[in-house]
Amino acid sequence: MKRFYSILVFSILVFSCTDEIKPATFNITSIDKAFEAEIVVSYDKAQGNSELSQTINTNIQNAIVNMLGNSREEKRNLDAALKRFNSEYVNFKNDFPEATEPVWELNIETELTYQSNAIITLAISTYSFEGGAHGNDQIKFLNLDAKTGNILNNNDIIKDEINFKTLAESYFTKSIEAEDKDLKPKDFFFGEPFQLPENIGFSEDGLVFLYNVYEVASYAQGYTEFVIPFDDVEPYLKVL
Repeated sequence: MKRFYSILVFSILVFSCTDEIKPATFNITSIDKAFEAEIVVSYDKAQGNSELSQTINTNIQNAIVNMLGNSREEKRNLDAALKRFNSEYVNFKNDFPEATEPVWELNIETELTYQSNAIITLAISTYSFEGGAHGNDQIKFLNLDAKTGNILNNNDIIKDEINFKTLAESYFTKSIEAEDKDLKPKDFFFGEPFQLPENIGFSEDGLVFLYNVYEVASYAQGYTEFVIPFDDVEPYLKVL
């Protein structure tokens, strides 16, 4: 009887392990095609053909395409978005052959900043130059459910938003004062009260808050970023 019980327990354990969802593994994928514009693309791609990997990769590509401001028809098609950028540059050169502006540029890269059994965070960076005084660059944190690959928005991550925002504001103030003692919160947000950024993501150091260029300050001030360590922010998180 004891032997039967041991075999039964062993069978349950084996079955459970077989059904367990394996964590996603990532490799860097580059798109190396000949374009007339300078286009460089390097992004994380979940390996394998599982439903989890496919969902993750779809959401990564969609996020990149959305950052490029492409039309609805090009969603889920990064290759089409790159061709569109190149075609617009070619059309520009044909329409204005006398123009002496530098070659248009498009650079895309991602970084896997955090991965646990519950959440995956990737930082997606894009830089585009289409003539003018300077290019445009932005960073987006993509938070994904590690078990499903579905996108997690800030409401899926944060609880007790009022106290969470108070904590974030205190760290924001400490951060800017540490950078420059003459900086004050009133120098940001264009006269409006403190606001949480759209970009909140995870790193090994804690929860990262990132404001893109122009979001809370002038172009000259660049990105505004600060981190709250996990020890302080964990009580306000639904996932970690």
